[in-house]
Amino acid sequence: MTAVPVSLHQKILGDLQGKILSGKLAPGARIATEHELAASYDCSRMTVSNVLAKLARAGLVERRRKAGTFVTRPQSQAAVLEIHDIKAEVLALGRPYRFELVSRATRRSTALDRARLETRSAGRVIELVARHFAGSKVFCLEERLINLEAVPQAAEEDFRDVAPGRWLLDSVPWTAAEHRISASNAPRAVAAALSVPSHTACLIVERRTWRAALPITHVRLTYPGDSHKLVARFTPAQG
Repeated sequence: MTAVPVSLHQKILGDLQGKILSGKLAPGARIATEHELAASYDCSRMTVSNVLAKLARAGLVERRRKAGTFVTRPQSQAAVLEIHDIKAEVLALGRPYRFELVSRATRRSTALDRARLETRSAGRVIELVARHFAGSKVFCLEERLINLEAVPQAAEEDFRDVAPGRWLLDSVPWTAAEHRISASNAPRAVAAALSVPSHTACLIVERRTWRAALPITHVRLTYPGDSHKLVARFTPAQG
């Protein structure tokens, strides 16, 4: 079968998108100018402009008048809740923060992993369990999966010096996020990790993030119910 030729527009789009999604072009990085890209690919500036416009519509780059085009930094605003840095939450309470990595494992994804990430593709994942402290008290338990297909550079990070959520916010651009909020009585293992009695009422925040259609991470944050609350501020929908 004869291969379908790739247009120059598709080639430039694929090259830039690949560099952004792989992390080679990090959040906040400046993309080459239209003139530079046109010279590099020996094409018109109109072709390059159309490519950059498409990347902007996909939320991967931001075009700033007279400043240039930049890889989009992860946005903190979700539909109902912001994606907070847990350290910032603790410090805002006036409490000292500490992070403890309980376990880190790299393995082949299971059916349950794929359900949590909402993907049918089998692949390798990193499974992390961590505890965040406010003073001497456990603030929350973090149970996280990172999809190595979406974030291959995570394989080189041990997450002992930086919390996974902070590292992902700083390193990986995302285009969609989902929060699910529930309440549950803590089973014995979770209660032990939180240093609370078994069956203590807990608040659970589950979050998934995607880059285009590729799942990045699933995290389950469990907070003792008597010491945490969720606040969402919003305005009326327009139209």
